[in-house]
Amino acid sequence: MAASDRLSERDFRRVARLTQERTGIMLNESKKELVFSRLSRRLRVLGLDAFDTYLDRVEGGDEGELEEFINALTTNLTAFFREPHHFEMLGGPVLQEIRRLNPNGPLKVWSAGCSTGEEPYSIAMTLAEALPSPDDVRILATDIDSRVVEHADAGVYDAKRVTGIPRARQKRWLLRGKGANEDRVKIRDELRAMVHFRQLNLFDPWPMKGPLDVIFCRNTLIYFDKPTQKQLVERFATLLRPEGYLFIGHSESLFRVTEDFRLLEQTLYRRAG
Repeated sequence: MAASDRLSERDFRRVARLTQERTGIMLNESKKELVFSRLSRRLRVLGLDAFDTYLDRVEGGDEGELEEFINALTTNLTAFFREPHHFEMLGGPVLQEIRRLNPNGPLKVWSAGCSTGEEPYSIAMTLAEALPSPDDVRILATDIDSRVVEHADAGVYDAKRVTGIPRARQKRWLLRGKGANEDRVKIRDELRAMVHFRQLNLFDPWPMKGPLDVIFCRNTLIYFDKPTQKQLVERFATLLRPEGYLFIGHSESLFRVTEDFRLLEQTLYRRAG
């Protein structure tokens, strides 16, 4: 059996340690097959036949391969208007309360873990439809995976990805491809201009300045242990306005994680004080 046909326990522990150190993500034994599958592709690309040789390279200062390693092991499951109640709240009572407290300044939103861009573009559509001018909105969208950030910034999607968006909204915000591109759609430029994409590891220093009005960090906390969740969420609190909003994923909770936020309803939190 070739070395690349298996992932030893020692190599898996190295992968798990390096992943947690660099991203905060915990990999338990149930992820071993996923790790094997995704990293095997990198070994084939590089012409390597042993995981330990590959990990020596990743840990030895090859920043380009470290980026490929992180890209390979981060999951990017997303959809337009995923968990639709969040966008109903954002465009309704959340926006009304933000405007009551801050009637003049631009609305500042961060999509932390934006994947291929469906979430921040859904945020942009929601707010552009609810506000007099898109100039009233600033959306920062970040992800640790440099490839998905590049995809998101381009704003081009398979037409099947947007079938759940109502037709009137599609007509307003999407351009249909023609000819060889008829199975593709592109986000209109005026919507793309509302969103600034950049690659960012959540556990590196944050370059943005607060205060922000809203943070979306959905289906990301589940990959971290409780101390790491606490560290991240409390950093979010320092960046939000007093009474700012945090949206998390449907399977996540801040119960026994922090007292910096209070639950409003169904994974929508508000900064305390």
